[in-house]
Amino acid sequence: MTNVIFYILPETGSNTPELSSQLIEACSIAAFYYLKNNKVFIYTDNQEDAFAVDEYLWQFDGESFVPHNLLGEGPRYGTPVEISWQPPTHSRQVLINLSANVPDFSLKFQQIIDFVPAQEQLKIAARTRYSTYKKMGLTLSTQTVTDNNAVESTNKTED
Repeated sequence: MTNVIFYILPETGSNTPELSSQLIEACSIAAFYYLKNNKVFIYTDNQEDAFAVDEYLWQFDGESFVPHNLLGEGPRYGTPVEISWQPPTHSRQVLINLSANVPDFSLKFQQIIDFVPAQEQLKIAARTRYSTYKKMGLTLSTQTVTDNNAVESTNKTED
């Protein structure tokens, strides 16, 4: 059974675009799953966003480097973290969805990570994805990210 965790992001209080808060949290979560020896696929809406994720992952310090590549680059079966705006070509355990929609291939993953940004328009899109996952019969939960990027414990679970 596929589990979906929605991370509820805080208001940024700055001029940082919402994608940036999602991107930063997505990269931190990718690093977490990498350290647990899980293969991760980060899905974006477009090539520009995929490149932004790739670039941000290169900025992690040397002690917390996350081996990653864009889909089709790197070793034959990819690195532990792959990034793309296209469907994955290899099996992975974790999907981090940075897309505005639920990907058609979501059910191929054991764990799906999604986000609820603070901006109202993006929040509405997140509600639609939540509803879609629920109609698919997936187990849903939410976690709140605080301003200092700490994650509070799960506050809601649905089957």
